[in-house]
Amino acid sequence: MLSEVAEKREVMKVGDRVRVSQSVVVYHHPQHKKEPFDIIGMEGTIISIITTWEGRPISANLPIVVEFSPKFKSHFRDSELEAITN
Repeated sequence: MLSEVAEKREVMKVGDRVRVSQSVVVYHHPQHKKEPFDIIGMEGTIISIITTWEGRPISANLPIVVEFSPKFKSHFRDSELEAITN
């Protein structure tokens, strides 16, 4: 399992297009504020992969930041995303 996660993390990089592959409920979607909204199937672009904080290495719980629109970004585990191939 760990090697699979490490392999997936190596493949995903900033700028990649991804799709939410598992049910993820958020409460900060711009069109559904303060309401539960499942974003499974939404597509976006990886804008950051968090590995350090103030110059020190960290192990973030939700390290991948995906932007779906200029007003909507969210953090994910790599297991919640799948790469979109052209």
